[in-house]
Amino acid sequence: MKERWYHDEAKIRLLRIAFSGMALVLSLGKWFEAPYGIDIAWIAILLCGFPIVIGAAKAVITEHNIKADVLVSIALMGCLIAREYFAAGEVAFIMEIGSALEDYTSEQARKGIEKLISIVPKIAFVRRNDKEIEIPVEKVRIGDILIIHVGETIPVDGVIIKGSTALDQSAMTGESIPVDKRPGDHIISGAINKQSVIEIKAASEEKDSVLQRMIKLAKESDENKAPVVGLADKWATWLVIGAFVASILTGIVNGFVYSDLDLAFERAVTVLVVVCACAFILATPTAVMAGIGNGTKRGLIIKSGEALQKFSTIDTVCFDKTGTLTMGRPDIKRIVGMAGYSEDDVLRYTASAEKHSEHPLGKIIVNKCLERGIEIKDVSEEKIIIGKGIKAVCDGATILAGTRDLLESYKIEPDSSILVRSASTCIWVAVNGICSGLIELADTVRDEAGETINALSEQGIETVLLTGDNKAAGESLGKELGISTIKSELLPQDKQSYIQEMQKEGKKVCMIGDGINDAIALNTADAAIAMGGIGSDIAIELSDVVLVKDDVSRIPYILALSKHVMKKIRVNIILSLAINLISVVLAATGMVNSVAGALLHNFGSVFVVINSITLLAYQERK
Repeated sequence: MKERWYHDEAKIRLLRIAFSGMALVLSLGKWFEAPYGIDIAWIAILLCGFPIVIGAAKAVITEHNIKADVLVSIALMGCLIAREYFAAGEVAFIMEIGSALEDYTSEQARKGIEKLISIVPKIAFVRRNDKEIEIPVEKVRIGDILIIHVGETIPVDGVIIKGSTALDQSAMTGESIPVDKRPGDHIISGAINKQSVIEIKAASEEKDSVLQRMIKLAKESDENKAPVVGLADKWATWLVIGAFVASILTGIVNGFVYSDLDLAFERAVTVLVVVCACAFILATPTAVMAGIGNGTKRGLIIKSGEALQKFSTIDTVCFDKTGTLTMGRPDIKRIVGMAGYSEDDVLRYTASAEKHSEHPLGKIIVNKCLERGIEIKDVSEEKIIIGKGIKAVCDGATILAGTRDLLESYKIEPDSSILVRSASTCIWVAVNGICSGLIELADTVRDEAGETINALSEQGIETVLLTGDNKAAGESLGKELGISTIKSELLPQDKQSYIQEMQKEGKKVCMIGDGINDAIALNTADAAIAMGGIGSDIAIELSDVVLVKDDVSRIPYILALSKHVMKKIRVNIILSLAINLISVVLAATGMVNSVAGALLHNFGSVFVVINSITLLAYQERK
């Protein structure tokens, strides 16, 4: 049965915030007069303020814990005593928005782990007594023979015993180009079979597979993350005690000096009004909201104030390679014709041979041929050579397309003078026993990647490349971009271990990634950024910031913005406390009455809000 909207706490909270916001706008502009002269700001006070007061009372009574909510409650009471209803509603409204943002962030992290779990296959096809039967994955045992069909995710770790295929391991290792696998090769759970049916011998049970270990590590890293405690929560107890002590002492001293209980009570209440710390409470959430708004205008989804606090301390940035510094998809980088054959000849012969191939690289070549308007011809005597390539006959010519080993196995010597990048995949082509050309494929480096690494270096940030791709590909890209440290051939748990090692050394680490294989690292790092365009849902939900347009050049900006936001918060707090201290002295000595005290209180709050709003205009320095 579908859950009704009024059973959804998040939707109820959003409605409370929306109605409260409208009521405050009407109250501020005096555009609506409620019956009996009641200020419409009471809607915000009741909808947003009442839950805060109840929560604060529960925390004090049941947990004996004084948090920022107690300060907010005192602020509300002080404003109500001074009949400053708009100020009371404003405080409740802003605090409710801040609380909603924090809860949203926690919920997204939980959903991220749930989605990680959802990619685990629920069933497996096992060969028993010469029959293919379907069983739950958790019942697979070591030594079982599993049949993996095209498009299926490998449910457990194992070894291929029959058939050959290309596996998409990007979810687990980040490799952009599918990997050819043949009998005897070890394969890991979480990879996707892209080419043909294979049989594997299970080397682990489902609970011990690489994918399950990754899920377990993601949960552990989420549980071990220490929550960031706000300044208001840290100082709440002392501020509450200070507010009541100042109010009581003011009443006692004035009562003793002037022997006037009414005067003593009035001044005690005035002290409570001015010391209720509204400006202090607003110091952080207003700056956070302005910082989030600034980031939104520049293609950054910043999920919470906690995220900004994390990024302000970062000194090391770790990058995934595929899909982060590169586009995440292989493309043809060059075509070389030899022995009198043109580029178009090489492309036509190779595309014709690969026309019916299920191999992902073959499909790229076929698509490129179609883009160029080159005719793809039918072939005969087509034969796939396991792990090496393909042999076919086209227009009476015998075509070989595949690895260097393929050509050498037919006594054809590839041209050694042609240099191929170590990070590339090369398909050699031979026609009628003559080496006729090659097609070089590689992932595409993002245009802004080099600029980003340089900008981070100028900020004094250490850069690290953590990739599951092979060593040659990792080192080639890392050196090209000028990355400080390069770590290749890493499984997801290896990335996590390396981040934890850096954290033990006292480094504050930010991880940037886009895929499922980055989930543990994103969740383990002190701060995390996900690619919003090509990033997986899991990576996006486990991150603190999302790059809407996959523009990695925004990374140095979020680090600079977060530092500026934290600086603004410190200024807000120091000045708000200074204003409060001056106001207490003036109120206690009778130099201001309750009405003037409310004005002073509002002055501090308005100053903090205006100072925070200036963050919206912050821009990165060129």
